[in-house]
Amino acid sequence: MKITFYGHACLGIQVNDVHILVDPFISGNPKAAHVDIKTIKADFILLTHAHQDHILDVEAIVKRTDAVIVSNYEIASHYGAKGFQFHPMNHGGSWDFEFGTVKYVNAIHTSSFPDGSYGGQPGGFVIESEHKNIYIAGDTALTMDMKLIPMRTKLDLAILPIGSNFTMDVDDAIIASDFVQCDKVLGYHFDTFGYIEINHEEAKRKFFDANKDLMLLEIGESIEL
Repeated sequence: MKITFYGHACLGIQVNDVHILVDPFISGNPKAAHVDIKTIKADFILLTHAHQDHILDVEAIVKRTDAVIVSNYEIASHYGAKGFQFHPMNHGGSWDFEFGTVKYVNAIHTSSFPDGSYGGQPGGFVIESEHKNIYIAGDTALTMDMKLIPMRTKLDLAILPIGSNFTMDVDDAIIASDFVQCDKVLGYHFDTFGYIEINHEEAKRKFFDANKDLMLLEIGESIEL
């Protein structure tokens, strides 16, 4: 499994020959100006919620790639009504896709489209692939529901928001990593706006002191599990 950070909360995940894109917000992010969305591959697009900073580039990418949009019922149906391929889910539900099993799990946040219309309830995704399992928390507060995840899935990586203000901060993310029983964490949803700027070295030190590994990737950088 290869994971590429495209800035903010956007991730590219490659499982064998399948390309999954999560929460595409690239063209509106000045820090990702060097990323050309016309070159990004996507067979599936996973959307955690409907806020603009998570869906901005969905339509442009889907029109080029014909990717299947996977999200909660309201978001998936919204794009289905536009003629795009979609797969609706809801909290607690799982589905076996060609790249692995996806479970839509709880997140504590809000979810509305840029025009203010209802975007269902926000969520995160647990992906169980052939060899590696990951948790993509989405935008969320720290929640006791995270403790349910390791009861079903042993994680190899937890992808957690750490920017505070709109989501968890670094300290809550450390607790979240305890809850999901995964000490290897990829931080995201930080530095994009003034509200969510963080001190990188301090964040890494806090995780190190807790005997955990926090990875903060540069935009465009990848890791392999």
